[in-house]
Amino acid sequence: MPVPIPRQRAIPAVESGQAPAAPQDDPSKEAPRKEVTVDHNAATQLSLLVIEDDPGGSTVVPELLDSTGRPIRVRTARNLTEAERLLTDDVHCILLDLALPAPGRSADGDELAVLRHVLELAPRHAVLALTASGDAERGAEAVRVGAQDYLFRDELDGRLLSRAIRYAVERKRSDTAERRLAEGRVRAQENRRLERGLLPTPLLEGSSLRFAARYRPGRSRALLGGDFYDVVRTPDGTVHAMIGDVCGHGPDEAALGVELRIAWRALTLAGLCGDELLGTLQEVLEHERSDDEIFATLCTVDIAPDGRRAGLCLAGHPSPLVARPGRPARLLPYDNNGPALGLLPGARWPRMQVELGAEWSLMLYTDGLIEGRVGEGRERLGQDGMVSMIRRQLSEGLRGEALLRAAVNEVRSLNGGELADDVAVLLLDRET
Repeated sequence: MPVPIPRQRAIPAVESGQAPAAPQDDPSKEAPRKEVTVDHNAATQLSLLVIEDDPGGSTVVPELLDSTGRPIRVRTARNLTEAERLLTDDVHCILLDLALPAPGRSADGDELAVLRHVLELAPRHAVLALTASGDAERGAEAVRVGAQDYLFRDELDGRLLSRAIRYAVERKRSDTAERRLAEGRVRAQENRRLERGLLPTPLLEGSSLRFAARYRPGRSRALLGGDFYDVVRTPDGTVHAMIGDVCGHGPDEAALGVELRIAWRALTLAGLCGDELLGTLQEVLEHERSDDEIFATLCTVDIAPDGRRAGLCLAGHPSPLVARPGRPARLLPYDNNGPALGLLPGARWPRMQVELGAEWSLMLYTDGLIEGRVGEGRERLGQDGMVSMIRRQLSEGLRGEALLRAAVNEVRSLNGGELADDVAVLLLDRET
């Protein structure tokens, strides 16, 4: 914000050109301020709170008018205690006498202690600092601290004060809008960093498999949902993939999903697999969940180093889809599907051996991809509908990221808009 410099003629900074002028004075510099102007029409009426030792006898409270000629309402307070009582939401601007003492700060030598106190008390209000004639240095320092402008006590008239009030209110609103915009940008940057940190980075170094994934949380503006996935390659060359879904859609479920994913990666890298790994994950879930009714479905696949076969464990989760050249895409067997994690103490999850062949695509997904509606009725896409959709998209030549993007977009389109549930889908491809 520009800061007024010491001057001889005691007029508001907006009059001298040392503070931002009205938008029409310099459109190229002041264009952003056109979007945050004060509305003086209809029911809006400017209101001023004067905080001074003797407001009734001061020359700074003549008849004050806004830009349309309407009177500016004036309230007066002799001290900060009265001011706090009168400082309601309909007050637009504060005219503060810098000579007033500040509660609890009279002995600290700070000449602007009363201003700092008012700025803490009224962070959303425009503030005009009132100082003695010729004390421009103190006034300029008041603007640096947070006031919108400074005025000389004994050299004001109604016209100058009215205009200073209007500009102070406009500048405060503009500054507030700019600050919120900057804060929004910072939050967006932090959210992107948070999302990158929570979503997994596949560990596939040394593997010939190609990886692709799509993730879409169901909650509006959420970074993560209750769905989670991960892929890692262990030192023996085995590629382990996992996808899961915590029941529910809130931030607690999203946090639990992250915990389960991290636990799965740690346990997998430690050498656990199949039933032993899922049993340990169930213990983690039981200790970390906020409610005994919360459960999670899970699908794990461990692909042998030669890439031709895999082990499959299902814990209440939909079976993966496999596509091979010259054959229609189909679901892997799910006859030995075990219960979801967190439902049955001491449950077991059998590991099934499946043959993949030399060239294949393996798609793991959560139920958000298959539970969307088809049209305006109650019919769901379901696994059969998803298999038909993927077969058609594969026949059109879609692969990798393009295939997943098309699948998620078509499911949303069939649903008639955004899906209520989280969606996670990952794809592993092996080509000879």
